[in-house]
Amino acid sequence: MLEKELSRFAVKDEKIKGNWKTKFPYFDGETGGAALEKAADQVEEYNNLLSIEHSLEEKLKDINLALEKIRKENYGICEKCKKTISPERLEVYPEARYCRKCQDKIS
Repeated sequence: MLEKELSRFAVKDEKIKGNWKTKFPYFDGETGGAALEKAADQVEEYNNLLSIEHSLEEKLKDINLALEKIRKENYGICEKCKKTISPERLEVYPEARYCRKCQDKIS
């Protein structure tokens, strides 16, 4: 689902695994005030999409890491203290890498 959302405005980077590139707007060479305003709007939209891209990439990376942990049978273990992450936390945030106590220290 995250990849589908990303593909609406970005393309996978073939060189860097897990990286996406937001599509830069195409300018058709129009000139004049209206064209400049349209171009400015497109650049603003592009900048907004960059932050969304970054957030979705991070979420996708965390989910893929959680899936890898499931495959390796070490899912639900805090990466910092090595204690079990509470089932309640995992239910709310399945890709959690840290228990609540360690996450609070990091944040």
